[in-house]
Amino acid sequence: MPVRLYSATENHDLSFHQVRASDGSRIRYKRVAQADGEEVPYKEIAKAYETEDGRTVVLTDEDLASLPNRSSKEITVERFVPIDQIDPILYDRAYYIEPDAMGAKAYGLLREALRESERVAVVTVSVRSRMTMAVLRVLDDAIVLQTLLWPDEVRDASRLDHLEEVSDPKDNEIAMARMLVESMAGDFEPEGHVDDYKEAVEALVQSKIEGGEVTEPPEAEEDGESGEVVDLLAALQRSVERARAGRGESAEDGGSADDGGEAEEAADGPAKKTAPRKTPARKTAPKKAAAKKTAPRKAAARKTGDKSTSTRKKAG
Repeated sequence: MPVRLYSATENHDLSFHQVRASDGSRIRYKRVAQADGEEVPYKEIAKAYETEDGRTVVLTDEDLASLPNRSSKEITVERFVPIDQIDPILYDRAYYIEPDAMGAKAYGLLREALRESERVAVVTVSVRSRMTMAVLRVLDDAIVLQTLLWPDEVRDASRLDHLEEVSDPKDNEIAMARMLVESMAGDFEPEGHVDDYKEAVEALVQSKIEGGEVTEPPEAEEDGESGEVVDLLAALQRSVERARAGRGESAEDGGSADDGGEAEEAADGPAKKTAPRKTPARKTAPKKAAAKKTAPRKAAARKTGDKSTSTRKKAG
């Protein structure tokens, strides 16, 4: 089934810059070596892995290039499971799945099968060359792919310090608590919840603008590699440009298939996102789906020996 993938959520958290209070000049940070305090040019910065005992292992670009890089374009369905068997703590990022015209009929069939069975499809998918678990579930009229955390990424609640100090309540206390719950019971209506802090900050900023309390910072001096302005949007743009350059693309080529219409994946910061572009995201699948890469799109409906099915993503 040929499909496209779009980010289903966006972050509207507020973002503040650090400035000098006297004139509003932006604060810049320099990359310096901890050993001697000397500034380090970006081209001399390497990635390193620190072991549990504190030893540092530097990884070169060649080392990283030698790691497994799965590049299939399939989302492979492994099994269908009851939705209540997946604890919500495992849910991570959500993406809308949109079918191509030729996959609309199969899309509708899968959607109704999931809806009527009250099950979700457990799938494997590769995001930026890293394999992860995910589920397909129905939200309104769309199928949503929701990535899952690995089990070892969920912290053990038993390690909390004061859980053992919690005593069992008395029967009359439980009865009173049950009455309180029943008196406040209702349906969840997210539209009734408002981010009052965000609204208050925006109102405060607008009042200062209307009152003429706007600071014009002095022109910044060009300083090459001397530092970096803490600006998430600019950092994201540089990341996109570096990724395009690595693939031999120019800025005019538009978004890449790896972006999935969501530049925010480059950093989980409070950047305001724009609507996703109609750019198909590149997904990969486990090795058993690799044989299907050269088959025509309708081949996803063929029966295979391992009873797996696959949802094929349209290439960029």
